[in-house]
Amino acid sequence: MEETTDTLRTMAGHGKTRPKNSGTKKLFDNPILEALSRTHIMIPISMWLILSAFLGWYAFTYTDMGTGMIATLFVVGLFSFTLFEYILHRYLYHIAPTTPQRAKIQYTFHGVHHEYPKDKTRLAMPPALAIFVAAFFFGLFFLMMGEAAYAFFPGFLVGYSGYLATHFIVHAYAPPKNFFKQLWVNHSVHHYKNPESNYGVSSPFWDYIFGSFQK
Repeated sequence: MEETTDTLRTMAGHGKTRPKNSGTKKLFDNPILEALSRTHIMIPISMWLILSAFLGWYAFTYTDMGTGMIATLFVVGLFSFTLFEYILHRYLYHIAPTTPQRAKIQYTFHGVHHEYPKDKTRLAMPPALAIFVAAFFFGLFFLMMGEAAYAFFPGFLVGYSGYLATHFIVHAYAPPKNFFKQLWVNHSVHHYKNPESNYGVSSPFWDYIFGSFQK
């Protein structure tokens, strides 16, 4: 039983096995699925920034919202993403591997990243999947707030793009000599010291709020 538990924890990225400093991991036997599980970081960043600009243009052009309201909703969307990032990372990406099925799901979504943190092709959700996720959330926000979603969602997407860029920088490069250095250190603690801490990548704000920050 103890051996099985250790195996599940390792699969989910919670074990004490040291992350590999190079290499990659094949997740799917099907070559198409395997290719779709990878992406160059600029593809999703470009997608979401372009979509954000389009939705912002639509909000200005085809809705009754004024500039002040659009700007406010954009900032609220941006800030809301930081909380969403924290919750997603802590409670979904690090879901407890209590069964082989849960462990496999967690490993596919995030555990493989903990095992191969320098694999640049898996530092973002693949666009083929992300498009459906984005459509779901835009639909959800539209149901919740109506046309305000055209201003809120661009902020949310810019927040996500910032997260993607930050996540790529801290994994793909040596510690930078600028404000990204502290984010690099924070995320390194999560990967190499305690995976149950420092869930915020783009900001440590919510780790401070919820007591999960570790130096």
